[in-house]
Amino acid sequence: MATLLTAFACVLLLAVLLSSLAHRTILSTAALFLVAGFVLGDGVLGVVSVKATDPLVGTLAELALFAVLFSDGMRVGWQDLRAAWRLPGRALGWGLPLTLVITAVGAHYLAGLGWIESLLVGAILAPTDPVFAAALVGNEKVPPRLRQLLNVESGVNDGLALPFVILFLAIAQGSADLHLGELGLELGVGVVIGVAVPWLAIKLEQTRWFAASTQYEPLNALAIGLLVLALGKATHGNLFLAAFSAGITVATFGPRQRESFEHFGELIAELFKLAALLLFGALVTPALLGSVGWTGWLFALGALVLARPVAIWLSFLGSGLSVREQAAVAWFGPKGFASVVYGLLVLGSGIAASLQVFQLVAVTIVLSILLHSSTDIVVARGFDDEREVPAWFGRLRRRGGES
Repeated sequence: MATLLTAFACVLLLAVLLSSLAHRTILSTAALFLVAGFVLGDGVLGVVSVKATDPLVGTLAELALFAVLFSDGMRVGWQDLRAAWRLPGRALGWGLPLTLVITAVGAHYLAGLGWIESLLVGAILAPTDPVFAAALVGNEKVPPRLRQLLNVESGVNDGLALPFVILFLAIAQGSADLHLGELGLELGVGVVIGVAVPWLAIKLEQTRWFAASTQYEPLNALAIGLLVLALGKATHGNLFLAAFSAGITVATFGPRQRESFEHFGELIAELFKLAALLLFGALVTPALLGSVGWTGWLFALGALVLARPVAIWLSFLGSGLSVREQAAVAWFGPKGFASVVYGLLVLGSGIAASLQVFQLVAVTIVLSILLHSSTDIVVARGFDDEREVPAWFGRLRRRGGES
């Protein structure tokens, strides 16, 4: 534990010292933690020794995904969804399920998985992560509707993919038929807790008897999140749907709480994400990368350059987006943190194909992080109108205006 904590602290310090450089170049903080975990893991240096069955891995993955879904939900209240639903609705309503199905077809025919396990892989890899497209989303030269589309889609699709992951995993475990009612109850209880707890807490603060001070205001949403987590554990409700529902409820009924918690919450979620990426990298050994064979790598490449682009192209027919905008949306479907945690959950589930599923997910995520985090700035610059005009033409145009 001490060794792992030391390794995380050292890599975190390095990431902080390089963060300014990372914002200006293709260097990615997420990629840094992934590579550090890989190098420090059993497959290379053996400094960080972890197994998928270690309680620490499961606990950290659970807490990290809870924090991320809570933060994601808080970014997309109902008002935001209603105001900007036309384009994200296409990506989520059509793009997500189409990506899932096309990815599942590839897993079945290239990797030889059964259809249920293939659908499970598709559900795990369907969500996108905005972290690896930060330069695109944060560039003001990129059309606002495109940035809004990527922001809303990546904030919502983790939660939308989750029920599919749970369902296909239950079927693969052979328990869906016997416990379908129990599974539905678990999901329903999670949603009820996620809506009721923050709503009551916010309404309580709005009464004349209570008021949060400026100093403690950021802790309001944190307390709500912890209470949702505790009640979810106590009632066996689904923690992840509870977290996502709670985030949306806070964003909808407590805009002040949302605003005060935003920066603080993102830092907490980021810490959990980076720690989980370090452990994930330690589990991805050279032996694992080599064991998937050429068909596994071909599947990973197809999941990135075929499944998402085809799904987005079909989803946005007649949408009014330019070819360049559609190409940017199609390419920036990076497989990120949610897929990492879903893969870890499957690895610890005990299903017969758990290792093969994890291997396919792992190589796809590794390839995605390396490709997407190193191309976001390049694609973002393509939207800079000044860069599309040659320097000599700009000088000639200015001289013409002076004469």
